[in-house]
Amino acid sequence: MFNKPTLIMVPGSWHRPETWDKVRAILEEQQYNCIPIILPTTTGNASLGFADDVKVVSDSIQTEISAKRNVILVVHSYGGAVGVSAIKGFTRPKSGISSRSETGHVLGVAMIATGFGPSGQTFLDGVGGQPPPTWSLDPTTGFATIAVPARDLFYHDLPTDEGEEWVSNLTPQSSKAFTTGADVAYAGWMDVPVWFLETVEDRGLPVQAQQMMVGMAKEAGADVTVREIASSHSPMLSRPKETATFITDAVAAFTVV
Repeated sequence: MFNKPTLIMVPGSWHRPETWDKVRAILEEQQYNCIPIILPTTTGNASLGFADDVKVVSDSIQTEISAKRNVILVVHSYGGAVGVSAIKGFTRPKSGISSRSETGHVLGVAMIATGFGPSGQTFLDGVGGQPPPTWSLDPTTGFATIAVPARDLFYHDLPTDEGEEWVSNLTPQSSKAFTTGADVAYAGWMDVPVWFLETVEDRGLPVQAQQMMVGMAKEAGADVTVREIASSHSPMLSRPKETATFITDAVAAFTVV
């Protein structure tokens, strides 16, 4: 009997795990165990940084693989950098001594509207050392501030009322998520196969930037399969059925024996 892998779902910055709820409901109907992550840097504590986010994902992975369950990471936006860093040491050995049928490993990463950060650099270093025009770092509060209308940035393809509701759910985002953690940042996307969902109508991370990063990852030797969706930065909210299908297709590819 096929045992489905656990899906650990990592949201983006400013976002709570509830952003996965629509997709999670679809996947749980298909008997997937979904674990949405609360990122510590989104809980209102400006002293917390990238390493704290990585640890909470790593701890969740450790719990699952200790129980001999395979894991697939589902990551969005900033959560991509967190997720791929957290898989360090949890993937199958590449030496060939491990059977594909063995359990207790991270099998792959399903990435949505995110990037491919290098090892040993902070998130901000990975995007050129400065925030993009859409957000800034407030040295007074220690939080990152969205500098443009958030509904247009994240949810422009949702109905107005629903989009505004999600804007109201955005959380304070510690700046240290972006400026610390070089010592734990890890290019885990080199260790496992990746499925990448390009968000074609994205106003937060333009699809051209996504395509450039995918190209760079492939040139570095990453195993990346690309799909696309005509959505904003948040397809899990505006196109949940299609997003869930992308995830299950990725699972099927990662679990071929």
